[in-house]
Amino acid sequence: MTNNPLPPFRAIADMLREHARARPGAPALRQGARTLSWGELDALMERVAAALQRDGVQPTQSIALCGSNSLAYAVLFLGALRAGVAVAPLQVGALPQQLAGMVADAGAKLLFADKGLDIPASGVRRLDLDTVDTATSWQGWLAPEGKQPQPVDTQPQWPFNIIYSSGTTGTPKGIVQAHAMRWAHVARAAAGGYGPDSVALIATSLCSNTTLVCVFPALSVGGCVVLSEGRFDPSAYLALAQRVRATHAMLVPVQYQRLMALPDFDRYDLSSFVMKFCTSAPFLRPLKADVLARWPGGLIEYYGMTEGGGTCMLEAHNFPDKLHTVGKPAEGHDIRLIDEDGREVAPGEVGEVVGRSVSMMTGYHNQPGKTREAEWFDAEGNRYIRTGDVGRFDTEGFLTLMDRRKDMVISGGFNVYPSDLEGVLRGHPGVADVAVVGVPSAEWGESPVAFVVPTADAPDAAALRAWANERLGKSQRLADVRYLGELPRSDIGKVLKRQLRDGYAPQKA
Repeated sequence: MTNNPLPPFRAIADMLREHARARPGAPALRQGARTLSWGELDALMERVAAALQRDGVQPTQSIALCGSNSLAYAVLFLGALRAGVAVAPLQVGALPQQLAGMVADAGAKLLFADKGLDIPASGVRRLDLDTVDTATSWQGWLAPEGKQPQPVDTQPQWPFNIIYSSGTTGTPKGIVQAHAMRWAHVARAAAGGYGPDSVALIATSLCSNTTLVCVFPALSVGGCVVLSEGRFDPSAYLALAQRVRATHAMLVPVQYQRLMALPDFDRYDLSSFVMKFCTSAPFLRPLKADVLARWPGGLIEYYGMTEGGGTCMLEAHNFPDKLHTVGKPAEGHDIRLIDEDGREVAPGEVGEVVGRSVSMMTGYHNQPGKTREAEWFDAEGNRYIRTGDVGRFDTEGFLTLMDRRKDMVISGGFNVYPSDLEGVLRGHPGVADVAVVGVPSAEWGESPVAFVVPTADAPDAAALRAWANERLGKSQRLADVRYLGELPRSDIGKVLKRQLRDGYAPQKA
C-alpha cells in the first residue's frame, strides 16, 4: 500500500459549520426554484440536531430516511451528523417488508419517509419528508428557530451511515461506514477538482454510496450541490446542467448512454464542466470514448464497493488507450488478486479482486458471519475486503475486470465469462443492450443464456444465437437468446442478473 497518510481527522458536520460562518450567503443546496444558502443550511442542521437530542437520540444511534431526493432529505441527513447520529438511507424501490426489515435492523429511532411509501415499521415514530402538515411533517418536528444543540465531539470510529445492499430477497445487508471512511473520501476532494465554486449536479439517489461520494466532497470544500427533480430525463438533465453551470457530475453508465444518444446532445453548452465521474456498473470502452470526445472536462471512472477496501481509478482523459480497464489502484489503496483457495495469483493471472485502504467498512450491521465472509487476510494479518469480482492486471498495473465471480458460468468444467459473450453480441447491429447469465443444464452443469434488447431491425432470436455461436468457442456457445423490451436494473443502473436467471424457463419443444 502506498504510504499516503491522510490529514488529521475532521468531522464533516464541523467543516460545514465553518463554511456557513465564512460564506453565509453563498449557495449550498439547490433544487428547482429553491436555494438554501450556507447560513440557512447550517441553521436547519442545528435545529435537526437539537430536535434529535430533545427526543433522546444519542450519538452512534441511528435514524432512517426513505424518499426521493429533496432538500428536506439532505438537511435531515446533514443535521443528524451534527448530532453524531448515524443515517440509514433506504431504497425507495425496495419491497415494503424489506424496508421494515431495514428500519428494524438499523435500530432506527425515527423514520423520515415520503408520505405515500408503504413501510410497515411498527414501534418507530414516522414523520413525512414531503408534506407541510405540522402534525406529521419533519418541519413541525424541528426544534424552534435559533435553538442550539449540545456540542458533540464526533469520533472517527462512530458510524456515519448504514447503507443497505441492493438485495432482491430478504433483508439486504447493512454496510456500516464510519466517519473515518467518509473523511477519507473528502480529504482528497481537490484531486477531483472540487473547490468553493464547484457546482455538483446530482441525478442519482441520495440513498446510494454512488451519490454520496460526490455530494460530500463538494460540500466539504464549500461548493454547491444541485439536486435534479423527478425521474432521470436526459434532455432535462442537460438543460439543468447548462443553466446552473455545473462543474461536476456523478452518473452511472446507463445514464451516460442515454445522454450521449440524444440527437441534440451537442447543442447544450457544457463548457463549465471540470470533471465527470462514473461508477457502480460496467462502463463500456466505446461509451467512455464518446464522452471524452463530446463532453468537456475530465472523466474519471471509479471501481470499488460500498463496503470500501480497495478502489481503482481510471483518469480516462489522461489514459485514452486504457479505456478497456478500470484503471490503477488509487493512491493509498492496495489491490491484490487471489484464487479460489485464497492464495495470491501470479502476475498476469486471473483472480478475485481484494482490496485494502483507509476507506473500509466497519462491517455488516448485526451480521458478523457475513462480515467474515467478506474479509481476506494476507500473511501479515492485514485485512482486505473481497469484491467477488474477477480481474487481471496488465504489465502497466491497469486492472481489467472479467466478471462477477458469482456470475461466472461453469459449463462442462470450463469457466465462461459472461462479459466476453456480451462483447461479441454487442458487435451485432441488432443488439441495443444485452446481459448473459448461466442457467442450470443437465448436460453441462450450466449453460449461458443471453437476454437481449433488440433494435428495430434485429433478426429473430434464433438467427442472432446462430450468428453469435459462430463467433464463440465451443464451451461459450449460447443455449438460448431471449428478447426483452428492457433489462431489469437497480436504481443505480446495475443489471439485475439474478432476476433474469430466476425468471428463466426453457421453452418446451
